Amino acid sequence: MFRHYLTISLRNLRKNRIFTAINIVGLGLGIATFGLLWEYVAFERSVNQFHDNKANTYRMLFETPGGQTNEYTPAGLIADAKPVFGEVQAACRIFSSGAQGIVSITGPDGTAQAFREDDVAFVDASFFRVFTFPLRSGSAAGLARPGVVYLSEKAEKKYFGEQPALGKLLTLNGQFGSLLFTVGGVYINMPANSDLQYDLLMSLQTLAIPANLNGNTWAELTSYGNNFLASYLLLSPTANVAALDKKLTAFYHQKKPDETQTSIRLQPLTNQHLGASLNDPLMTTGSLRFVYLLSGLALLIVLIAWLNYVNLSTATALQRAKEVGVRKVVGATNGQLAGQLLGESVLINALGLALGLLLLTLFQPALNTFINKELSLGMLLAGQSGQAGFWLVGLLALVAGAMLSGGYVAFAMTRTRAAEVVRVGVAKTGRGAWLRQGLVVVQFGIAVALVVVTMVMYRQLHFLQNRPLGMRTAQLVTIEGPSIGKSQPDFRSRVANFKQQVAALSYVQTWCDAGNVPGRWYNFSGNGITRQTPRPGDEQKNYNVLFIDERYLPTFSIGLAAGQNFTHAMAERGYDKGGAVLINEKAALALGFNSAKEAVGQVVKWGSDYEVVGVVSNYRHQSPKVAIEPVVFFPRVNNGMITLRLTPDNMPQKLAELEKLYKASYPGNPFDYFFVDEKYNEQYRTEQQYGQLFGAAAGLAIFIACLGLFGLATFMAQQRTKEIGIRKVLGASVASIATLLSRDFLKLVGVAFLLASPLAWWGMTRWLQNFADKTPLDWWLFAGAGLLAALIALLTVSFQSIRAALSDPVKSLRSE
Repeated sequence: MFRHYLTISLRNLRKNRIFTAINIVGLGLGIATFGLLWEYVAFERSVNQFHDNKANTYRMLFETPGGQTNEYTPAGLIADAKPVFGEVQAACRIFSSGAQGIVSITGPDGTAQAFREDDVAFVDASFFRVFTFPLRSGSAAGLARPGVVYLSEKAEKKYFGEQPALGKLLTLNGQFGSLLFTVGGVYINMPANSDLQYDLLMSLQTLAIPANLNGNTWAELTSYGNNFLASYLLLSPTANVAALDKKLTAFYHQKKPDETQTSIRLQPLTNQHLGASLNDPLMTTGSLRFVYLLSGLALLIVLIAWLNYVNLSTATALQRAKEVGVRKVVGATNGQLAGQLLGESVLINALGLALGLLLLTLFQPALNTFINKELSLGMLLAGQSGQAGFWLVGLLALVAGAMLSGGYVAFAMTRTRAAEVVRVGVAKTGRGAWLRQGLVVVQFGIAVALVVVTMVMYRQLHFLQNRPLGMRTAQLVTIEGPSIGKSQPDFRSRVANFKQQVAALSYVQTWCDAGNVPGRWYNFSGNGITRQTPRPGDEQKNYNVLFIDERYLPTFSIGLAAGQNFTHAMAERGYDKGGAVLINEKAALALGFNSAKEAVGQVVKWGSDYEVVGVVSNYRHQSPKVAIEPVVFFPRVNNGMITLRLTPDNMPQKLAELEKLYKASYPGNPFDYFFVDEKYNEQYRTEQQYGQLFGAAAGLAIFIACLGLFGLATFMAQQRTKEIGIRKVLGASVASIATLLSRDFLKLVGVAFLLASPLAWWGMTRWLQNFADKTPLDWWLFAGAGLLAALIALLTVSFQSIRAALSDPVKSLRSE
């Protein structure tokens, strides 16, 4: 019986080659897209889910009265709180923001080598207890001792080649001077689905030695003065988290009476990446909204493919109506007929799945490059991401969709009465026409909505990238400052000499040194900056702080709203004992001044008194996705990064010359640089990925929908062959016949547009709420999407319509 069913199924598939190819290609594309997107969704859901203690591990967050949360906490809080609260089994602090620097070692060949490292952190001794990062060598107990570092396998190989790293020495040159470390262990590389990504873990107890702070008293491990590290708690399984939130908040208020408006919230490690829900107010490292969008996108694409299958199968099944009727007359049961038709459905879906897996394999490298992650179907199916169950849901969705689509075809065919089918045929009963029209509307409705989403995303991205920033970032190159050799007596003279050499270069138009540059945050942020006579609550207001010299504003072409810029003397004097300060317009308002002019000459307090010598025009130091924030600028000659505005020609030659000067002035330091505009534009990477991803999805959705439309147009032309022949004999033109066949399909596309537009408008309105400044949702965006869908549908249908209209009417009427 199975062989008989298979033979008939293959014969029918060969007989209807066009429809078979359309179904298989459509299903293959849909399944491949579903698989690729599902891979990414499964990966995002797996982040931080592999830790053994994930259920009882929490990140400590500070929450403002307005509901904003921040992960940075003072160093003293967690150390003081752990002994007080019994439900805290372990506590771990992670300090990464100031740990970056240059690692210098003696390589395997005996030569001195240096590497600039950003993925480094100082951590508490409990790190390997709280988090599951297996050690390959060494003991975790070493983290309790100062001067001990643990390396990832990748770092071990980079530094020492094939030699074991255990017991080897390395020096970290950074903010805390030159610190010597002994390798206490090597851990397996942190997996891609971890929010924590470090290649070097240094004992935080290293900073408990005052001499190692290098004058950075703000980093004292008992201090409450600055919030600069992340804190994690491992709680007992019976701990009442909500009650502990309140107890920790009260404890913090005792330590910091001036911070009574700040609350402590404990966030589960499992929610750190995506959050508990779309309404979760706590900060996350990923986007649950984006994950939901991708999940819906994956299902919509494969849904269009299934709708194609149902549409074409019900249409072509009409040609087999008499076959089904005859089978019923000779005694075939509905079960046998359903088995035959379901068998054909399973066969087509199996072929579509095979094609989909092939396409998925071919497109996998492109997806991995696009998202900068190493995903693979095999890895996720094996459960390495911790989401094997999630993949089971995806597989069940594919099977259910295939069975439902095939089951409907079988049901539609077997429910018809045999006598009626043999007498007039199903095609003449008109059954299924409304279904097919409805499916076309759904398909093109999805396509139109995706086109609108893509157009709005691209327009918003263009709006962000092209709106005035209040500065110029083009042709600016930032060179990372030296870290090795800072303790040498001639370091300051070498810094001054390098700056003089750079300034003398003919292609250097302007230059400055600053604590940070636009697109890379500030030096730090904090509160406590007030007017001489503060108002209630002024101490709680947060300000971003940036250290700049007198050349910073001219180099970035940033204007002044009032007052004057820093002078060279102000920058040389520094800020330690008071003096001058610049504020931006937003900070002037936050401090209570009515205008920029009013702020000039006034005194602000931050430990010492500072005179406001000028007010900087608001510029977008951070991404235009967020509102401009209050910024306070302090004068200082920085020995860190230097930013140069270069003439645009022969850039490789200029960089080579700068590298030569740099290495001559700072031997042992690697020459690292970046273009400011490129670094700044990295902030748009997420929006660019959104736009490109939805653009590809919209194109694919339209293509799959058009495959089905092409098949339906072919079927309709075949069904109306004799009608077309009669019309041509009576004098109908090719244009009138083509219009006749195309008109009904265009009506369906119009209905799809009317239904999809309100949904797309609602979705994009919600999405644009994530931006401080946004592009308007103009009517022509929706009209353009509808027109594009109509044109594509018209081109698809017209091919078959014109072909049918040009056919010889004699041939079509000969059998009549």
